[in-house]
Amino acid sequence: MTNLEKYKMAFVKGLELEIDFVKSGLAYSEIENWDSVAHMNLVAEIEETFDIMLDTEDIIDFSSYDKGIEILSKYDIVIE
Repeated sequence: MTNLEKYKMAFVKGLELEIDFVKSGLAYSEIENWDSVAHMNLVAEIEETFDIMLDTEDIIDFSSYDKGIEILSKYDIVIE
């Protein structure tokens, strides 16, 4: 499984979304499912999937699909 597939699956599990809905442009403010509890579920999925621990600042800044990719690059994780 590629990092992109793993990343998308973290959204599917963390936010309980359909895989077809997970794509560039997806943002916190546009998704009813993406509340504070679901946000922490998503963060936990990302951390477990990529075996990392996100900094508090990164957790707060993680506001969209695209921002998550940018944040993961700081941890040397490439999503393509």
